[in-house]
Amino acid sequence: MGPTNRTLSISPSVERPDYRNITWDVLVEAYMEQARGLLDGGVDILLVETIFDTANAKAALFAIQTLFETEYNPIPLFVSGTIVDKSGRTLSGQMGEAFVISVSHAQPVCIGLNCALGAVEMRPFIENICQNTSAAIICYPNAGFPNTFGEYEETPETTASHIWDFAKDGLVNVVGGCCGTTPDHIRAIAEAVSTMKPRSTPSALYQDVLLLSGLEPMRITSETNFVNIGERCNVSGSKKFCRLIKDGLFEEALSIAKTQVENGAQILDVNMDEGLLDSHAAMYRFLNLVSTEPDICKVPICIDSSNFDVIETGLKVIQGKSLVNSISLKESEEDFICKAKLIKKYGAAVVVMAFDEKGQAVDVDSKVRICQRSYKILVEKVGFNPNDIIFDPNILTVATGIEEHSTYGMNFIEATKIIKATCPGARVSGGVSNFSFSFRGKDVMREAMHSVFLYHAIKAGMDMGIVNAGCLPVYDDIEPELLKLCEALLWNTDPDCTEKLLAYADQSTNQLRNSVVQDDWRIRSVEERLQYSLIKGIDKFIEEDTETARSDSSRYPRPLNVIEGPLMSGMSVVGELFGAGKMFLPQVIKSARVMKKAVGYLIPFMEEERASMMNQLDGEPEKERYNGTIILATVKGDVHDIGKNIVGVVLGCNNYKVIDLGVMCSSDKILQCAIAEKADIIGLSGLITPSLDEMIHVAKEMERVGLQIPLLIGGATTSRTHTAVKIATKYRNPVVHVVDASKSVVVCSSLLDRKMHDDFIEDLNEDYEIIREDHYENLKDKKYVTINEARKHSFKIDWDSGFKPVVPKFLGTKVFKNYDLSLLVPYIDWKPFFDVWQLRGKYPNRGFPKIFNDATVGEEARRVFDDAQKLLSRILSQGSVQAQGVVAFYPANSTGDDIELYEDESRSKVVARLFGLRQQAEKEAQGTFCCISDFIAPRESGIQDYIGMFAVTAGFGVDALCAEFQRDYDDYSVILVKALADRLAEAFAEELHEKVRKDLWGYANNEDLQASEMHRVKYEGIRPAPGYPIQPDHQEKQTMWKLMKVKEHTGIGLTEALAMTPAASVSGLYFAHPDSHYFSVGKLGKDQVMDYANRRETDIVQVEKWINTNLSYDPAEE
Repeated sequence: MGPTNRTLSISPSVERPDYRNITWDVLVEAYMEQARGLLDGGVDILLVETIFDTANAKAALFAIQTLFETEYNPIPLFVSGTIVDKSGRTLSGQMGEAFVISVSHAQPVCIGLNCALGAVEMRPFIENICQNTSAAIICYPNAGFPNTFGEYEETPETTASHIWDFAKDGLVNVVGGCCGTTPDHIRAIAEAVSTMKPRSTPSALYQDVLLLSGLEPMRITSETNFVNIGERCNVSGSKKFCRLIKDGLFEEALSIAKTQVENGAQILDVNMDEGLLDSHAAMYRFLNLVSTEPDICKVPICIDSSNFDVIETGLKVIQGKSLVNSISLKESEEDFICKAKLIKKYGAAVVVMAFDEKGQAVDVDSKVRICQRSYKILVEKVGFNPNDIIFDPNILTVATGIEEHSTYGMNFIEATKIIKATCPGARVSGGVSNFSFSFRGKDVMREAMHSVFLYHAIKAGMDMGIVNAGCLPVYDDIEPELLKLCEALLWNTDPDCTEKLLAYADQSTNQLRNSVVQDDWRIRSVEERLQYSLIKGIDKFIEEDTETARSDSSRYPRPLNVIEGPLMSGMSVVGELFGAGKMFLPQVIKSARVMKKAVGYLIPFMEEERASMMNQLDGEPEKERYNGTIILATVKGDVHDIGKNIVGVVLGCNNYKVIDLGVMCSSDKILQCAIAEKADIIGLSGLITPSLDEMIHVAKEMERVGLQIPLLIGGATTSRTHTAVKIATKYRNPVVHVVDASKSVVVCSSLLDRKMHDDFIEDLNEDYEIIREDHYENLKDKKYVTINEARKHSFKIDWDSGFKPVVPKFLGTKVFKNYDLSLLVPYIDWKPFFDVWQLRGKYPNRGFPKIFNDATVGEEARRVFDDAQKLLSRILSQGSVQAQGVVAFYPANSTGDDIELYEDESRSKVVARLFGLRQQAEKEAQGTFCCISDFIAPRESGIQDYIGMFAVTAGFGVDALCAEFQRDYDDYSVILVKALADRLAEAFAEELHEKVRKDLWGYANNEDLQASEMHRVKYEGIRPAPGYPIQPDHQEKQTMWKLMKVKEHTGIGLTEALAMTPAASVSGLYFAHPDSHYFSVGKLGKDQVMDYANRRETDIVQVEKWINTNLSYDPAEE
């Protein structure tokens, strides 16, 4: 089985080093086809040979192992690489020993070399491989080197004599000839070695050694010093790396990797986990580029992700033996085993976190117990080499103020000793910076803490870790007092140690030169007091201080001067701190609240002044000086505005005049306001997919009326690609997609700055042109099966297996009026709440409540969470927000891609039809094409199936509560109310679904799940929603609303774009079959769109409008 004419590690294009003309999956499929043919033909041995790219060989071995697992009895494997020159490397740059390490996971009977070299040139490399494997050695060189005419001149006798020397010295077990050898050569070789003893294979080579490889080999033994894992190629851990990756500057990002290796990183950690990043694509592209840089890829790669699919993406790229970070027992033992088997099959070592089904291990016993259990499973059930197991027993933060945390450092060290003693062969690793998170900002002290921790942890057996080694002081060089304090902190020998360390830090850095009272800022100048109030978000004294400034007419003759002077100066500092990542969104919004309160106090004085000026000047007063005027609006048909409101606050903080038109804004309203206000920029927002069409319409109207101002596009459903392809082409002036609030100021300032404007627009247009070209090229490259072919390979449920659908407790509707909100609180998923505020923790502190431990955002996350709890308590006690809901069940059966709903159990009258869309994107062999109708028993099966549906809201009363806060200029609380209402609505959907599963329908009445497990969809069945990937057509809501009488029962309405109102509302369907699952329909062919339109009895143009983003074609070009 040869190398093929493609390579996974080398680009065929000099200009595009990250490009590959083959993928792992395609190569695996090709090798499987070849292996099947050979196995069906009755071969005794499979030989993967002439390997010039080890990644190709790993794909071949993966394919063969898959066949041995599923279709065939295993037979012996031989693996033979090809060294292409006298440097001893393969064509893809790997050294012979690294090659052996990379393929040994497949346990080949023979490993060796063939081709490219004659026996004389091959000998040193055979000797090297011989010393580094316990497998038998195969060697079949060429007949020397070819002459200028391509002819091999080495005689059979010469070749045989060289091979005889190999055998005499005990280097080989299997010999033969490759290029240039003839039957005469083979005969001569056979005769020469016929009486020679084969090489004796060592039985215990590299026992108790962790072997890894990049282009070069890496051995980690009990004698190896602490191994430093480079931490900077992590989008969550390095702002610079994250920025470069997000900006597509992957080649520049390589310099960070190279610097780490040059500075001594022995393993390179790569992590692309970031919410706004395509982690799969980023991991694939970056690792492809890494493989082209020998100075980087010479070291092993640690593929780091919380998403196992991203880990697999990385494993499919790397030719060496990598490290996977990480897996755990957190989900289940079955999940753990499944992932471990795959990692072993890819040939990687694994980091195992000390988590299990009950959560994170914090004490010694739980750390040891989980690691010992994991070790036993890996070794006994998976067959993992113990040397390929690395445990991370969780280095956790000390000195947090919580007494239980005081022993976290010593717990890790003690657990490490026991783990190393009871899990032979395994290593221990950890993220050292976690230990000192509570002292963030005090780098000298943190570095000393790291040094002290490592000094003891390494003595206890810690082998490796993610640490910035260049910043570690030598243990003996640490200042004695600081060393004493760090030791006390680690071993928990002084209960006052945290306070002493803080005092030491303050003293040593001169942060506190004198003893001051808490409110010493109140004795400063009024300008300083105003600035302090703005930065800290303190409104207690803002009116008092604003009046003090206004009364000083010598400095501030007009009220406007107070705004333009100290108030705007303070907000400029807020903007700078936010832009630098030193303030977070909740803090900025609190600052805006204080600013609005100050301005609100001054407004009556300004109006009085204006009236006087109008009388005196008989004209208009002086226009206020702003950086620009911006119109913000949520487009017609959409009612979601949290993100837009945040953008408005941030822009206002940066001295832009923001006119917020609210929600459901028609294009006429937007354009009329822009013209009347002489706006500099228009910003459009939307959450639901129909909003995209409305944005296109607004852009067309701006072009029609001749506006010449930039258009900003934002919202969850928008994207840079859609903006470039669909919106920017309709308006000749700048159209800019803005990812989030933090980017809005930079975009607006670039657009309105005369010096920056032209370069910004030029770069934008170039980017958009590339995006459009790529988009249309991708459409050409993507292949789709016909809808008829997709239906032939639909997702099949064995309805003849005896499955009997559970009958719901009732048919028809059940209404929930004024639902008790306190019942919903335990079901709240808080992660999206923090996403609203753009607070995202870094591994291992992602998600709730771990985000509170994050060094960067943890403190602010805790503050905004506490504010939310206070507001939630007020809502619950005052009843200021009300929840309503309705649920319904109907007899149902599928008919093709649709689902019929019946009036009653007689199933004689169809009361509604739900229409389904089926996947059409071409898949690998034996792939299925899903549609939601696949989860309901077909009518012809005779099985009486059922379907459920629901609509809930927690949005009534929200507008009144927001208006109350707006009267006090409190934007922060307005956003807090809306974010909480969204969380309560989602919690209502979660709680009601549990009630459906366990009681109202009762198909899973023995279920016992925690809320966190429900958020991870661990329950049986699904609740898909129209407008989402499983059924992207929002029109299905109209059927649900009519059938359940949603508006009449609950008050929840639908806009013309089919957005639900109030905005804090959720609706969906219930499917009960255990095989039902979520999927994405993806792009659709025109044949299905026409078929769908016919089934809906509507015009295809209408269908294309509602599912525009799912079309695999451009209707305008059809």
